[in-house]
Amino acid sequence: MTSKAEGASKEPINEQAVANMYATMRSEINQLYSKITELEMEVSEHSLVIGAIQPLDPSRRCYRMIGGVLVERTIKDVLPAVQRNKEGLEEVISRMNEALEKKKKEIAEFEAKYKIRIRKPDNEVKDDDNRKEGSSQGVLVGPASTKNE
Repeated sequence: MTSKAEGASKEPINEQAVANMYATMRSEINQLYSKITELEMEVSEHSLVIGAIQPLDPSRRCYRMIGGVLVERTIKDVLPAVQRNKEGLEEVISRMNEALEKKKKEIAEFEAKYKIRIRKPDNEVKDDDNRKEGSSQGVLVGPASTKNE
């Protein structure tokens, strides 16, 4: 029994522990994907703002939200700040993409080490599709058949 306890402290022997670690790793990857997507949307918004104010007169007034406070500035003051913010966001996105690639490699090594194959979601998807088709047909056919009758 002591050998099992020693082994458990070094690497997870229990299938449930391996599954929990795998689920945690998958969750981290999903969080990275969602954060990257969120930041890419912000970069897109910054690009739209830059495209809108760049051709305008630099001495023209414009308003910028800084920390929840709307501030009046001129375009010549705001444009460089928005461009710097966009560049900063792009740098963060590139670092997050690198971290994502590392996590992908890490999870691939974990899958290979513990011979993890994801079969349950495929079977569950097939079962869910059959259930969804049956239930959705009942919902869709019910009102359609009452209208036709």
